[in-house]
Amino acid sequence: MPAGSKRDYYEVLGVDRNADADALKKAFRKLAMEFHPDRNPGDKAAEEKFKEISEAYEVLSDPDKRARFDRFGHAGMGGFNPAEGFAGANINDIFGEIFGDFFGGAGRQRRQRNRGADLRYNLELSFEEAAFGAEVTVKLPRPKRCEPCEGTGSKSKQMRTCPQCGGAGEVRFTQGFFAVSRTCGQCGGSGQVVSDPCKSCGGSGKIEATSELTVKIPPGVDTGTRVRLAGEGEPGEHGGPPGDLYVVVHVKEHPLFHREDQDVFVVVPVSFVQAALGAQIDVPTLDGVVKMKVPEGTQTDKVFRLKGKGIPSLHGGGRGDQHVKVVVETPTNLSSKQRKLLEDFAALDHDEAHPQSKSFFGKVKELFGGK
Repeated sequence: MPAGSKRDYYEVLGVDRNADADALKKAFRKLAMEFHPDRNPGDKAAEEKFKEISEAYEVLSDPDKRARFDRFGHAGMGGFNPAEGFAGANINDIFGEIFGDFFGGAGRQRRQRNRGADLRYNLELSFEEAAFGAEVTVKLPRPKRCEPCEGTGSKSKQMRTCPQCGGAGEVRFTQGFFAVSRTCGQCGGSGQVVSDPCKSCGGSGKIEATSELTVKIPPGVDTGTRVRLAGEGEPGEHGGPPGDLYVVVHVKEHPLFHREDQDVFVVVPVSFVQAALGAQIDVPTLDGVVKMKVPEGTQTDKVFRLKGKGIPSLHGGGRGDQHVKVVVETPTNLSSKQRKLLEDFAALDHDEAHPQSKSFFGKVKELFGGK
């Protein structure tokens, strides 16, 4: 296309002349997704449009070329090959930086050779084990490396170059004007294949087995915490590195304690007499039973704090607190003597002994005119 008949590059991308790099990339991505040949097979108009936006972005994304274009227009650009760029730069590389492997660009970034799959194991822990940590032995079914072939899958322990990709791990083909790379389907991207499969594993390099592992659980874990065991996942294909094992924690409910972050909550019943006169009561904690003072006149739902009796921090830095809520228990099934004593107490009772009731009924009288 002659320089004089070309559209302005800024117009092509739909940006103003002061657009920054992010705005250019955003505009190019949007248009490229719309007109890419993979999405418009056989559409010559879309292919031409894609060439145009590729050329515009290749120029405007380069500071030097952009400055030359701003000064001289298309006359300062010279020739342009969409697959090569102005100075041998590959537009596929620019395209791959923006889209990754969306259209097959991953082939140029060779993945780690045949890495094994990661595994997940759900581990149930008691409340105390989660709080203070534990060392747990787990059994899990997982493939292990085939020893006769040393995990290569080959009886001779030798791999040969993949005939499909020539060892590159990817195949390249041209679609329209655009060169596309795909991971090789025959070797899975490794560039090598097995020609003499091992009889023990059938050429996979691994066999089914059950493994027993000791897992160290750090203090302070909670439901959903993941503990990573590097290299304890599935073995890799044809001698590749193994994946990882992720142990996911699930904490059982406790009959007494409730947890919120690093703090522990417990409800303790106290008698009417203990609440009225005050007492030293036994309170369960994660460290065992401790004594706690209940002052005289304690009301139901009063919460006391035991500092440092909570859950250790998963990342260090001390422990949380334990919050103790006391609930005053009304006595039932009274004996005749107990009933008589309470009746005598009631006869001696007065408003000053019940400040909350006095305040409440005082407000009632105000609302209902003293009735």
